[in-house]
Amino acid sequence: MSVLDVRAVRKAFGDHVVLDGIDLDIAKHEVVVLIGASGSGKSTLLRTINLIERVDDGQILLNGDDLTDPTIDQDSARSRIGVVFQHFNLFPHLRVIDNVTLAARKVHGMPKAEAYARGTELLEQLGLGAKAREFPDRLSGGQQQRVAIVRAVMTDPELLLLDEITSALDPQLVGEVLDLVRVLRDRGSTMLMATHEMSFAREVADRIVFMKGGKIVEQGTPAQMFDAPQKPETIAFLERERRGGAL
Repeated sequence: MSVLDVRAVRKAFGDHVVLDGIDLDIAKHEVVVLIGASGSGKSTLLRTINLIERVDDGQILLNGDDLTDPTIDQDSARSRIGVVFQHFNLFPHLRVIDNVTLAARKVHGMPKAEAYARGTELLEQLGLGAKAREFPDRLSGGQQQRVAIVRAVMTDPELLLLDEITSALDPQLVGEVLDLVRVLRDRGSTMLMATHEMSFAREVADRIVFMKGGKIVEQGTPAQMFDAPQKPETIAFLERERRGGAL
């Protein structure tokens, strides 16, 4: 059974179709990277999986459970998925350790002492132990985004969604965030990630999925997609990325 199974998902805003019959499955421990121009549907797909947007048609299954069932407990479903967006969304009045452990304590009911112990261990493992007692405004943008990622994996989510997590960062801070994603990949996290960082996508992904106009145009291994793409739309997109220096 796939961790994630997206079946014929359609989503429109008015007359504008944003997702047009998306079929996608992700196996346990697999890292799938979505690429494509802005407006291709990558972020909307992630938002439907996390139930921020409701689909108009189709199904989204998480380990066999239908997230598109209108009777589903949405909060319970969301608690099984870790999400990191472009902006860090840390609570400025809470120290790093409290930001990291908040959902574990309030949503998952983890005892405070256990949550703090696990949060401290994760921060130390992922190079942020010295920042546990700091407030977010004392951290760099890259450090804040890394804290947001630690918060997302704090409860061992079944699926981790990463949506353009480096796009709001200065270029010199991008590397430290991507280093953390590499660590999570090596730890066996199941991830679906949208990114414009083509060289990183090539390195970290098990599978690359190219989207255009709300459709999946082509998918394959990084070698297949970057070195021998088959579809004219994929070839044209990657050529633009190469001219722009992204590849």
